[in-house]
Amino acid sequence: MSSSPPPPALPGQPAVDPLANKAQAWSALFSEPMSALVQRYTASVGFDQRLWRADIAGSLAHAGMLAAQGVISAEDLASIQRGLAQISADIEAGRFEWKLELEDVHLNIEARLTALVGDAGKRLHTGRSRNDQVATDVRLWLRGEIDGLHGLLLDMQRALVELAAQHTDTVMPGYTHMQVAQPVSFAHHLLAYVEMFARDAERLADLRRRVNRLPLGAAALAGTSYPLDRQQVAHALGFEGLCQNSLDAVSDRDFALEFTAAASICMVHVSRLAEEIVLWMSQNFGFIDLADRYCTGSSIMPQKRNPDVAELARGKSGRVIGHLTALLVLMKGQPLTYNKDNQEDKEPLFDTVDTLAATLRIMAEMVGGTRDPKSGAWTGGITVKKAAMEAAAMRGYATATDLADYLVKKGLPFRDAHETVAHAVKLAIAQGKDRSALPLATLQGLNAHIGGDVFDVLTLRGSLNARNVLGGTAPAQVLAQVARHRTRLQA
Repeated sequence: MSSSPPPPALPGQPAVDPLANKAQAWSALFSEPMSALVQRYTASVGFDQRLWRADIAGSLAHAGMLAAQGVISAEDLASIQRGLAQISADIEAGRFEWKLELEDVHLNIEARLTALVGDAGKRLHTGRSRNDQVATDVRLWLRGEIDGLHGLLLDMQRALVELAAQHTDTVMPGYTHMQVAQPVSFAHHLLAYVEMFARDAERLADLRRRVNRLPLGAAALAGTSYPLDRQQVAHALGFEGLCQNSLDAVSDRDFALEFTAAASICMVHVSRLAEEIVLWMSQNFGFIDLADRYCTGSSIMPQKRNPDVAELARGKSGRVIGHLTALLVLMKGQPLTYNKDNQEDKEPLFDTVDTLAATLRIMAEMVGGTRDPKSGAWTGGITVKKAAMEAAAMRGYATATDLADYLVKKGLPFRDAHETVAHAVKLAIAQGKDRSALPLATLQGLNAHIGGDVFDVLTLRGSLNARNVLGGTAPAQVLAQVARHRTRLQA
């Protein structure tokens, strides 16, 4: 796509507006108009019009730089600024007419600008191509979306931390292989997700630096002969750096790949939490209840309360992961530089942002609850059934490791202790009892090192308190983590 101005009209012929007809939007080379079918197939304005703010911001910065460099006059700059302000107001008010025959957001805005301010609008495209223009717009737009998603990730973490703060002493079974393993506090379990979402926020902050590099000035692919000041444009738009190779600048989409990869990882974390919510709410677990506003019913079974929000969040992870796959496949065979294939990067990218944002927003609300605007009363989205959690932890011989540790502290080698506890569990299973219900004499028959103090370590809370190591599930450690996260999330 050339950035060269259109040729002048021949003597005796009327001047041709290069944007008046879709077939002549880039050159007078073509001798026939584009077919209506091709127009519909190639047009992107139906979805890329959401880039309009970024497009106008980029054009204002570019125009300001052109004027500063003496490429366009101060009068042209003033006209461009006036026209783009009018276009912004029209789009905001819903008065702007988006035209399919103008293909995309960029040509639609440029055509309207030319209609408003005349030749000054035609001079705006000096020194740039739609190739570097669209790359700039997408980066600008995505940068803003990353900032919004970062805030939503903080909200998600805050909701989990505040729920955890209420349950540092609530015991639940910790699982490996979906089998009861060791007792943990419900708060400790929730804080595991806080760590995941904190890493997601770190990933976004890190990749934002690579998104925030300016392609404008690369023109179609080789740079331009106009004396552009790319640093001025970067400063005006808040970019932290410049794309240093013009070929890479117009063809690179790895910033979109990286974002979608980070979004996929985040949605996997969302999906894992959603899966647990679905399990915990089921009758087989009965660990929690969800507020009615986050559930739906059945059209045939009146007793049903289905956790549809959590199920949809779990399902939408596949949607985002699919977009990552689509973008990877889109890019894998493209030679340098720009190819029309890249038009297909926008819908997956846009939908990834929309899906992640909507999912984080509703999951944070479901975990954290809502405040009634009239009464000010706070209603939690999750009701925790402490007794059910504790009973489940009692069923799986969750303190077996604690008995092994007790024997090790009495001088027994760990492997011998492990064997002794396995016999104790086997005996308890045969008698249909919890291991803590076995008489002391029975336990001592398994190993003489066992004394009367053994029952202190076989309780669920004794097990929690014993794990008083940094990162452990002891209530004291969990409280310290809650305090740490609160401080971090308020900063």
